[in-house]
Amino acid sequence: MGLAELTLREIPRVITVRAVKIGFLGGSFDPVHFGHLLAAQDALEQYQLDRLILVPAAQAPLKPNEIQSSASDRLAMLGAAIEWDKRFEIDDFELRRGGVSYTIDSARYFRALYPNDQLFWVIGGDQLPHLHLWKDIHELAQLVEFIFLERPGYPNKPRPDIPGLRLHRCEGHLLAISSTELRERIRRNLSLDYFVPHKAIVLIKEHALYR
Repeated sequence: MGLAELTLREIPRVITVRAVKIGFLGGSFDPVHFGHLLAAQDALEQYQLDRLILVPAAQAPLKPNEIQSSASDRLAMLGAAIEWDKRFEIDDFELRRGGVSYTIDSARYFRALYPNDQLFWVIGGDQLPHLHLWKDIHELAQLVEFIFLERPGYPNKPRPDIPGLRLHRCEGHLLAISSTELRERIRRNLSLDYFVPHKAIVLIKEHALYR
C-alpha cells in the first residue's frame, strides 16, 4: 500500500501537550494584604505562569503563635480579596489537613495532583538562608522549583548548597507590610486602607476580627 492510500485513521498522530506552569504561594494570610497579592502577581507575570494558587497554612512551623483568626475567617478574607481576579486560585488543602503545615506535605500532594506539570513554590528572598532547614528539603527540591522574590537592584543572596535545588530570582515589588503590624493597627483602631483589599476589610469589621 502506498502512502497516498493510507487513510487518516491509519496514520499515527503524535499529540504534544505542554506542561502547565503552576505557582504556589503559601502563608498564614492573617490577614491577607497587598504585599501577598503583589508577590503572587510578580511571580505570575515574570515567569509566565499559567496558574497561581494561594495556599493558606493551618499552622506555620516556624511561627506557632502567629495565627490569630480561624481557618474559615482567613479563607473568607482571602476569597473576598481575589474573587474578581481569575488569575488567582485558592487551595485549602493545608487547612483541611490541619496541624503544622510543612511545605513538603503540600508539595507531595500537589505533585500527585499534577504529575506532569511544572510546579513552582514562591518564597521571599529572606527565606533562602534558612531553606536548608526546611523539612525533607532534599526531597522537596526534587518535587518543586523555587521562585524567590527580591527587591529590584538588590544583590543576589548566596544560594544554599542543596543538591538538585532549582532557584529562580524574581524582581518583586516587595512592600514593607506585615500581618502582625496590621493586627496591631486594628487593635489601635487605625485604618487598614491601602494595606488590605477593601472586601477583606469589610469582613474584618463585620466579624470584629483581631480585637
